[in-house]
Amino acid sequence: MSSEDFYALFWQGAGGNEIIEALIANSVTFEKKTSFSQEKYRLKKQKKYAPKVLMRRPVARSICEAYFKKYPSKIGFLRVDTLSLLLSMGNVSSNSDILVVDMIGGLLTGAVAERLGGTGFVCNSYSGQAPYSMDIVRIFNLSDEICKRIVRSPISDLLSQKELPEQTLQHDDACNVESRSTDQMSASTSMEDNSHSLENGISDLGAENTEPAKVRKAPKAGERAHKEIIDLWKENGFSSLIIAAPELDTWALVRDVLPLLANSAPFAIYHQYLQPLATCMHNLQLEKMAIGLQITEPWLREYQVLPSRTHPCMQMSSFGGYILSGTKICST
Repeated sequence: MSSEDFYALFWQGAGGNEIIEALIANSVTFEKKTSFSQEKYRLKKQKKYAPKVLMRRPVARSICEAYFKKYPSKIGFLRVDTLSLLLSMGNVSSNSDILVVDMIGGLLTGAVAERLGGTGFVCNSYSGQAPYSMDIVRIFNLSDEICKRIVRSPISDLLSQKELPEQTLQHDDACNVESRSTDQMSASTSMEDNSHSLENGISDLGAENTEPAKVRKAPKAGERAHKEIIDLWKENGFSSLIIAAPELDTWALVRDVLPLLANSAPFAIYHQYLQPLATCMHNLQLEKMAIGLQITEPWLREYQVLPSRTHPCMQMSSFGGYILSGTKICST
């Protein structure tokens, strides 16, 4: 089949199946192929001329697999089985408050929020003033209720101590003195303001009635955590800790954020390399900050399942990183 015949068929509006049948009819070697080769030839032409698109709801597994195949460096080479193992070792369950340090684009934050299902909170913490990117969370297409449960807070705010009762009393007394002086100053001006407000009252009411109602925006994932929630976390501690920060010093980060957990709370730390986790594990043992420490290397083998052709895939990932897990204890 010449290129002129093909383009003529294409511009006539022929469908993909018609083009494939025309290519098969004009193929000299198609009849000489085996049935397996003929099926393979059809599938190859179908991908080129009659592609099929299957729309699926995005989930943590599909997003992780897509990024691992296309842009593995953006998610720290985190494989899907490693992600599921992180969630399991971190004991992510409903009504839990999970502390997350996510430097892999928001994949870990979105996976934790998806498993919580709109209960509990996911606190995406960060060191410094600029928060880490959470672009992948948008791909999850989470509901508004789940997005409300994803908050951000710098580690410095979580580590800051509460004000002592004496300091709060002194602060309240100073505020009372200032409020008294301001009340006396505003008393003289309040009479003049009342006269002007009475004159303009009717016009103000009319203007308020004519103002259009403001459209309420949908909640956005990653809002700043409220002070009341942070104080509650400082008092009770987080339910668990999950870290995926390949660019930071693992031991320095764990030393800062581990005291934020409640006693007997589990934690799981992912890293692409073994040595940072081994150093962190050794220091945790010396400081007696955790028990049940172990480093796990996930292993995954994919299989091709076809009639009479079931065998391990020829090309697959041989490395899935390492996970350090343990349980936080009271060191005092």
